[in-house]
Amino acid sequence: MRPTFIIIIAAVIALGGGIIARHFLLSPVVQTSQTTSPSPDFSFPDPSGQAHHSAEWQGKIRIINFWATWCPPCIKEIPEFINMQKQYGEKGVQFVGIAIEEREPVAEYLKSIAINYPILIGGDDAVALSQQMGNSINAVPFTVVVNREGQIIHRQPGAFSGEQILKIITPLLN
Repeated sequence: MRPTFIIIIAAVIALGGGIIARHFLLSPVVQTSQTTSPSPDFSFPDPSGQAHHSAEWQGKIRIINFWATWCPPCIKEIPEFINMQKQYGEKGVQFVGIAIEEREPVAEYLKSIAINYPILIGGDDAVALSQQMGNSINAVPFTVVVNREGQIIHRQPGAFSGEQILKIITPLLN
């Protein structure tokens, strides 16, 4: 029985090692992207149903955040976005939140927090737009920074801190 036990242990170790190696070798690496590309035009309604087109914010530094009410990291970063909009809005920075869900849960959430930047309702079309903007892993939250010329200069899968945003937008503020 002893050789059989050793073979089973060796097989389990080999299987575990193979799974770990496969994970590290074949998983996409989550990175921020520094390549620039034109930001696509989009139009979505706000919670009251009024349509907003991306051209409204042309010429501004746009921080476009794809989020959902059911996403804890999304909800956690919103207060920091509110503060940054307050601080940098007059310098040409415009945050835009695009919810990847339906109107009802977003409208309910907005009753609990005073957001000082546009919130748009995108549903499944917002998921497609985030993919078009470079969200290849379908991360939520997913944020892009668009310069004044309309080029996406940064893509951020996952949470995006104010400190990270400042590193990117500070050179653009002049």
